[in-house]
Amino acid sequence: MKKTSLLSVLVAGSILMTGCGNTDEAKKEDKPATEQAEKATKVDLSTELAAYQTFALEQMDQFLVETEKFVDAFKAGEIEAAKAAYAPARMYFERSEPIAESFGDLDPRIDGRLADIQEEGKGEEEWSGYHKLEHALWVENKTAGYEAIADQLLANAKELHALVQTVEVTPDLMITGAVDLLNEVSTSKITGEEEIYSHTDLYDFKANIEGAEKIFEILRSKLEAKDKDLVATLDEKFKAVDDLLAKHATADGGYVSYEKLTDEDTKALSAAVNQLGEPLSQMGIILE
Repeated sequence: MKKTSLLSVLVAGSILMTGCGNTDEAKKEDKPATEQAEKATKVDLSTELAAYQTFALEQMDQFLVETEKFVDAFKAGEIEAAKAAYAPARMYFERSEPIAESFGDLDPRIDGRLADIQEEGKGEEEWSGYHKLEHALWVENKTAGYEAIADQLLANAKELHALVQTVEVTPDLMITGAVDLLNEVSTSKITGEEEIYSHTDLYDFKANIEGAEKIFEILRSKLEAKDKDLVATLDEKFKAVDDLLAKHATADGGYVSYEKLTDEDTKALSAAVNQLGEPLSQMGIILE
C-alpha cells in the first residue's frame, strides 16, 4: 500500500541572539511551539479509526460463525447446504479484506485461487482454503477426501479472528483499503475469475463495495468539512453501483450466477466502478 503523509506546518522564527546561553534558551522555547503547531495541523481520526476497527471485528466474528457452518455442512457431505453457505460466508471476509490482507500468508491460505498459487511457482497440492473447496463442490460435486482442507480453513479463520483483535487500524489502512477494495472489483471480480467454479462473483462484488462504502460513511463528517462536493459525488457514484447490483439480486437476498450477465451488464458495472474509483481515491484529502 502507498503510504499517505499527514501535512505538517513548521513554525520558523528569526531571533536575534547574543551569546551561547541565549541561543540555547531560544531553542528550548521554540521546540514546544513547533510541536504544538504540528499537532494542531493533524486531523484527529481517533473516533473514525475506532469505528472501523469495531466494524472489522464484527465482520470477523460473523465470518468465523458462518465459516464454521459452511465447514460443518461440507464435512457432513451436505453438498447443497455447503453451496448455499459458501458465498454468504465469504462476504464477511471480503468486506474487511484490507485488514485480513495485513496478516502475511493468512489471506492466500483462506482466499487464494489456484491461479494465484501457480503464479508463485507452487503446485496444486499447496492450494487450500475456500476456493479449493469451491472446486470440490461445483466441479467434482463431492466433499469426500477434502475434510482436512475444510478443517484447515476453519483453523485459519480462527487464527485470523484472533489476530484481528490486536490489529492497529491506521488512517492509511482505511483510506487505501477503500481504494484497494474497489480495485479488486475492477480486476478479478469484474472478469469473473474470482469465483470461476461457483460463479458467485456478484456476492464478492457487493461485499467489496460495501466495505469501501463503510469506510466512506465512517469518514463522511470529516470529508464534508474538507469538500462537500466530493461527498455528494461519492454518494451519487456509490448509488449508481448499488442500483446496478440490485438489478441482479434474487428474491432470497442473494445474486444470480455471474454467467447470466450479458456483455452489456458487465460493461455497465465496469463503467460504474471506474467512475466511482476516481473520486474515492480523493479521500486522502482528509489527511491534508
